Amino acid sequence: MEESGALPNDFNTQIITEFRANGGRVGGPFEGGRLILLTTTGSRSGAPHTTPLGYLPEVGGRILVIASAGGAPRHPDWFHNVLADPQVTVEDGIFTYPARATVLAGAERDEVFARATEADPGWAAYQAKTSRTLPVVALERTGGGPPEAPSWGAALIRIHDAFRRELALIRREAATTGPRLGAQLRVNCLAICQGLHHHHTQEDGGMFVGLAAQHPQLAPTLERLRAEHVQVAGLVDRLQAVLGDQNVDPAEVRRQVDQLIEELERHLAYEEEQLVPLLDAMG
Repeated sequence: MEESGALPNDFNTQIITEFRANGGRVGGPFEGGRLILLTTTGSRSGAPHTTPLGYLPEVGGRILVIASAGGAPRHPDWFHNVLADPQVTVEDGIFTYPARATVLAGAERDEVFARATEADPGWAAYQAKTSRTLPVVALERTGGGPPEAPSWGAALIRIHDAFRRELALIRREAATTGPRLGAQLRVNCLAICQGLHHHHTQEDGGMFVGLAAQHPQLAPTLERLRAEHVQVAGLVDRLQAVLGDQNVDPAEVRRQVDQLIEELERHLAYEEEQLVPLLDAMG
């Protein structure tokens, strides 16, 4: 939870340094949470301004941040910056990409904020401390390429680790939820399902095609990996079907998530074992 816009600059600098050095992983108040670095253009100075922010996943690829500033009476600087220039840069620990910031309004803003407060009452506590309505901002990716990594193999591992990390967060959230499944947890699950589908589709139609052309001996391995993609897709479909039941028992969601993690972890480990050495050799 929380965004660090209300924290001292030296603390922000420490978090930013740790984030960049550890692929998005940090300790302290952000440990085990979802964190990005948002770089905006100073509305007065024109200089880059980077802020660590907690975020909410959203189905469709965009992410959401809340300009809480810890419940301070004024909006944080980064929010004023996006009002002046909505073109921003997002770092999520794996990818760095340009994005467009859109301030949500009306019913859309209220629905997202309600989801956020249901998942973490701290947001409501911040709202209670101030008379201003805490803005919710959507960040939508507008470009960018593969993750920064020393090799293609390292890039693949970083992408896989991002899925592992998000699924671990969802597993923890599902384990600590109440008797009903929260709306944001549903969204988190649906977003990771969408992300897995996109990643495997790209592999099937891109990386695997290139590897097959350069390494014909890989045919049996790639056939197995494609078959495993189909198996994972079946588990994703099952989880999505469960999430479609508004009265689903959270215990059933936990079972489905555990099964997906177990199957996916086997798949990722095999893929890395077979493909990373070849990808590293490609430079």
